[in-house]
Amino acid sequence: MVFSRIFGKSGTPEPHDEPDDAEEAPEEAAGEVPEVPDAHDSYAARAARVLVGGASTGSKRVQALLGEDGPTHFVSAAGCRLVTAEGETLVDCGMALGSVALGYAEPELTRAVIEVLAHGSVSGLSPALEVEVAERFCAAVPCAERVQFLKTGAEAMSAAVRIARAYTGRDVVIASGYFGWHDWSSDAAGVPKSITDHRRLIPFDDVAALDAAAADVGDRLAAIVIEPVIERLPSKEWIARARELCDKAGAALIFDEIKTGFRLATGGYQQFADATPDLAAFGKAMSNGHPLAAVCGNAALMGAAEKTWISSTLASESGSLAAAYAVLQWHDRADICASLGDIGREIREAVAAAIEASGVEGVSIEGLDPMWFLRFDAPERETIFLKAAVESGVLFKRGPYNFAAMAHDEEAIREIEAAASAAFVTLRDQDGA
Repeated sequence: MVFSRIFGKSGTPEPHDEPDDAEEAPEEAAGEVPEVPDAHDSYAARAARVLVGGASTGSKRVQALLGEDGPTHFVSAAGCRLVTAEGETLVDCGMALGSVALGYAEPELTRAVIEVLAHGSVSGLSPALEVEVAERFCAAVPCAERVQFLKTGAEAMSAAVRIARAYTGRDVVIASGYFGWHDWSSDAAGVPKSITDHRRLIPFDDVAALDAAAADVGDRLAAIVIEPVIERLPSKEWIARARELCDKAGAALIFDEIKTGFRLATGGYQQFADATPDLAAFGKAMSNGHPLAAVCGNAALMGAAEKTWISSTLASESGSLAAAYAVLQWHDRADICASLGDIGREIREAVAAAIEASGVEGVSIEGLDPMWFLRFDAPERETIFLKAAVESGVLFKRGPYNFAAMAHDEEAIREIEAAASAAFVTLRDQDGA
């Protein structure tokens, strides 16, 4: 669609205002002509042929989003709305898995990114902007005395664990949460057991399990790694006990602030709850959807990063740094996180009203105001709701989480309530069929 209009079906840029007497390009050698997709072939079908799982981001695969057929690709996004490859406009409640808190293509941020990119995104030297963003970031995040930028949350969490291991000279980590796809935190196929042997997974907010794991690990403990918010806030006892055990063992307390940073509070859960870790990872909303993440922490531990090797060619690419700088400016002049909480509460109330009006049962609203979700008693019922909502113009996220954004204005919230109402009625009617 959009890209084929710019580049043509062959994938090479099409000339503009070509003179009538321009030489015709020689025919390509037999067997070298690229396959041209059928005009009626959907992006979903084309993606299934060439992309693993149909999408590079697992959580955006149609099975994860809707459970079965539905819209799979977008061609534009602005505010809280996206336009699908089929030309339908949807209000987006997932906001790119929480990476966008201001709004898609936010004008001020977009202008800043374009201006910086016009002067080159990378060079053989680090950009001066990296220093300016680092200074402002460290001023905003309680634990951040030093910071290193990377591209993804998984990278940042892996870096934090490596730094803790380098600092302590130990190998074992106790972990609670989801930290991305890298080997240290995954049990997926292809991950050697020799790596997972150095990790103990424990349930969220389970003090007894934490104590048992720490006793089992003993003096081999390098770090306790916590995703501080999983559907709800943790107990104070859970966080305090993790802090106590790390201090006693000389280990590092690491917070995964990928979702909570720049949303629950600018500085994440640690600022919200006044509970400072030794190391933390940030990403997602810190650059409003542009690819940037950060590992940060106290100077002593971050100094251990220089004992090991953590580096990425495009870690300090200027466009994403400009986006992060613009986000930091927004947070300096307005209480963005309080607004996200207010907007999220209004959306929750609208969806709750839709549930009540429909009389549907077996569904509840869970989570925190800025990051909430719907819990259904059966996955097939959730699929019915999600598909019906899309048909009414709203894209809800399956399971955790739907994320509030500054772009969710009153009109969008009315549309969300209307679509939810229609979808719940559809669900109720199918329940009774």
